[in-house]
Amino acid sequence: MNSLQSVADYLTENAVPLASDLVEQIIKKFDFDVPRIEIDLAKDMYVEFLRFLGSSIHLPGEAPDELIEWSKINGERAANSRGRISDIFVRYPDTRLVFSDFVMDLGREFSLQTDEVIDVLKKVNHMLDLSINETVFAFERKTEELISKTQKEINELSTPIVPIQDSIAVLPLIGGIDHQRTEHLLNNVVPKIPGLKIKYLIIDFSGIITIDTEVAGHIFNVYNVLKLLGIEVIVTGIRTELAVRVVEAGIDFSSIIVHANVKKAIDSIL
Repeated sequence: MNSLQSVADYLTENAVPLASDLVEQIIKKFDFDVPRIEIDLAKDMYVEFLRFLGSSIHLPGEAPDELIEWSKINGERAANSRGRISDIFVRYPDTRLVFSDFVMDLGREFSLQTDEVIDVLKKVNHMLDLSINETVFAFERKTEELISKTQKEINELSTPIVPIQDSIAVLPLIGGIDHQRTEHLLNNVVPKIPGLKIKYLIIDFSGIITIDTEVAGHIFNVYNVLKLLGIEVIVTGIRTELAVRVVEAGIDFSSIIVHANVKKAIDSIL
């Protein structure tokens, strides 16, 4: 039996105690605490890591499924806790050092050739690199998912339709208006308006912080849609900057009823 095969058998047969020892060595190098549940998960993962390394030590390979899944969990956990990806990255340099020492010890114990030690180190580092990649990908996916969910909630809260009398409702636009919020307005808010059985809708722009020319054009298209539905639209709260953007967008204001504020709009109806 050659030396490399002896290493492979050793890793496979002793994966559990070796994994536990490696994790404990890695943790000792950290200057921060690691929750016990993460330590236990890491030990379980490194058992599979070492078994995979042993079974594929002669072969080119990627990484065990357990390592990929563990990496995804780490990335998602960091995103869910609003953590930073750097909090995970800081663990890898110490992990590499411990594994490098581990492989060097194996080389001495089993009399591996220099090129064999290098090959094992390359395989370990490749697997760790794949782990980093999966962690980053999972972190980014989960972060984008959380941002999208939060933005959806913000959109719901910032574009409420407020009935104030049987035939009158107000749609106050608040904050910055971007393409995403415009899409939400057109696709989710406007379709609900006919169900309110109102005759007048006051769209109040006084709470808008930012809006670009193209988005302004889309919002004012709401006027045309509601007009076709038999709803009279009154616009209030248009500041100078917004008025300029409306003109730049080439929007025809001649047929739109405009008042300085919501109170004056209501007074004009009653």
